[in-house]
Amino acid sequence: MSQITTHILDTSIGRPAAGVQVFLQKEMDSGWQTIAEGITNQDGRIGGLLASNIRLEPGLYSLLFEVAPYFAKNSISSFYPRVRIDFETRDQNHYHLPLLLNPWGYSTYRGS
Repeated sequence: MSQITTHILDTSIGRPAAGVQVFLQKEMDSGWQTIAEGITNQDGRIGGLLASNIRLEPGLYSLLFEVAPYFAKNSISSFYPRVRIDFETRDQNHYHLPLLLNPWGYSTYRGS
């Protein structure tokens, strides 16, 4: 399993958000650098963002969700064109970062 996983639930319709492009980024001295990317599947999940043998060093990371195309595809007006979740790892454990999304807001938490 990838060390970093995510899923998106569109809470306005009570279903997963499929087809959302997600970028995993690491904060570097020069700014954010994309180290992996993927697209949510029909279940709203990206399980293989990183190969299972890759372990990230502790540090500051970000998941950037490009949600505007998802809402546009579904003919829904939305306030946020993208969502960024910044987080810090202190070990090489598994991190699951769900996104609960609707056209006018979002929330997140550290899942399991």
